[in-house]
Amino acid sequence: MFKWGQRTWGKWAMTLGLATVMATGAAHAGTPDLKDAGEVEAFADGVIKPLMQKEHSPSGVVAVMQGGEVIFQKGYGYIDVEKRIPVDAETSMFRPGSISKLFTWVSVMQLAEQGKLDIDTDVNEYVTQFKVEDTFPGKPVTLRHIMTHTPGFEDGALGYLIINDPDRIEPLAKSLEEHQPARVVPPGTRVSYSNWATALAGLIVANVSGEDFNTYVQNHIFGPLGMTHSTFVEPLPAELEPFMAKAYTYGAGKYKETPYEIVTNFGPAGASAVSAPDMAKFARALLNGGEYDGVRILKEETLNQMLNEGFSHDPRARGMGLGFIKRDFGGPEFENFGHDGGTTIFISHFGLSIPNDFMLFSSFSGPGAGPVHQAFVENFYDEFFPQELPYVEPPADFKERGQKYAGSYVSSRSSYTKVESILRGLGSVNVTVMPDNTLMIGDTRYVEVDNNVFRQVDDNDQIIFQENADGEITGYVLDGIGVMQFYPAKFYETKGYISIVVGLSLLVFVGVFIRLALQWARFRALNGQAKNAYRATLLVAGANILFFVFVGLTISGGMQALFYAIPGTLKVALVFPIIALLATLYHLYTTFLVWRDGLFEGLWPRIRHSIVALFAVLMVCFYHTWNLIGFNYFS
Repeated sequence: MFKWGQRTWGKWAMTLGLATVMATGAAHAGTPDLKDAGEVEAFADGVIKPLMQKEHSPSGVVAVMQGGEVIFQKGYGYIDVEKRIPVDAETSMFRPGSISKLFTWVSVMQLAEQGKLDIDTDVNEYVTQFKVEDTFPGKPVTLRHIMTHTPGFEDGALGYLIINDPDRIEPLAKSLEEHQPARVVPPGTRVSYSNWATALAGLIVANVSGEDFNTYVQNHIFGPLGMTHSTFVEPLPAELEPFMAKAYTYGAGKYKETPYEIVTNFGPAGASAVSAPDMAKFARALLNGGEYDGVRILKEETLNQMLNEGFSHDPRARGMGLGFIKRDFGGPEFENFGHDGGTTIFISHFGLSIPNDFMLFSSFSGPGAGPVHQAFVENFYDEFFPQELPYVEPPADFKERGQKYAGSYVSSRSSYTKVESILRGLGSVNVTVMPDNTLMIGDTRYVEVDNNVFRQVDDNDQIIFQENADGEITGYVLDGIGVMQFYPAKFYETKGYISIVVGLSLLVFVGVFIRLALQWARFRALNGQAKNAYRATLLVAGANILFFVFVGLTISGGMQALFYAIPGTLKVALVFPIIALLATLYHLYTTFLVWRDGLFEGLWPRIRHSIVALFAVLMVCFYHTWNLIGFNYFS
């Protein structure tokens, strides 16, 4: 599902967590003992409890394992707020979101071990219900591409990826066919996270094995490992319902229960519900060469393949294994791998280290899940697996050399054909060379440590830029978050340009109606073509204003509702760009008449009419760029 933990929740959460830990005395001089459950609990309590209360996260769970033994396992908050049923770390179940993908990847590799599929074969060889479009002839999508998130698909989610109505559940194959995304780049060229492609891998598992995906995972992973509180089945089986942490929003000073989130239409990408002890069993198998308690789910050589093969835009960046994300937690020697995951309610972490025989699993729910997750996970690794942070002197000549990095960048993980593509532009990141010879990327300062490699000034996080043979920067990646690349944005893709165009356009269009109110009598006195020209101005201005009015009403309903279904207000909003396009064409015609026939009295009214025409055209270009002309969404 959604990929959280992209360092976008903000360092303020981490800072708050650190301050809390210091206040409780959990942070000591030197590295605390991970095998001391008391020290781990003191740390976890110090970060989690105050943040859950402050940020309104009703439930959470943490499990720490090393050497095959669960050192610390604890539940926080309540799985049922109204009945005050506390989280039971042994049995309570949480939604791990994209961590579910790891079960899908293990399933794929189990079948590859048996010779039933080849991860380097065109996936259309295994998909019988429909075909992946042949957008790039001779360059088919393979399971290797899918497992490394390099199949080249656009991303999407709004209105269909997660639903809350069981009546909208469809067979996996039908849902995938109906929601097939566009292929925007050739496979193997750019990393871009894809939930759809992961669900397709699950369909292939079902097709090749002869079992539906949920049954396959139950029979070949959950059952053999004794994972009794884990399932992909939705709605949740009746026997597991009492153990599930309920989903809540928060408003007006109280929690409000919301329906169980349903991901079945793309289930292999994130539909599971799990308990912490079950994740520890799964971790034991992964840390022990694919075997746990006499049960083998993968051959050791297969697991090594999943860890050692993969994709990265730069060998210096920890990128993707075959399904596993190689993380930067704990430093290079720690060799952290695993996955994070999120739904609209839950945010979870699953981190592993073979050299340290270590697992950390955590999951938090509710509107405050993000800040709690960010603060706890990052600070946990900093506390128990600290890395040195040597001072780096910024190169004295960087201010001149660094200009090639400057500009705006957008994420490859984006929609390109649907209305949600606007999020790419609104999420653009500015890169600026600073006077002190550092590089400001977003709101974080970095210092050059190697050719095209930059380390955060006050942390070990690294960003690596890509450069072509002509010395041009083609993008950058975040070390340890190998699920997307940021590439240079065109000027019209930047939030700065969007803000200016939309802001000035609305100012002009609102001014049209203010002027109408102030000069109503003059408008009524107009006649003929002059009055028609004025009416064209009113139509253009009104259509554009009403688009943003209804978009505002849509957003006021909350982003969560947008994930579950396309609201009626957004559908109404999308009528107005069509009207604005037609009105703009008519307005351009009237602008021609205004100048040809000398309509209106004086030069300034004609200029004013032309200014409206200019901004009307700019808005049509805006709508076209972001797929807002027409109803470009998955219903």
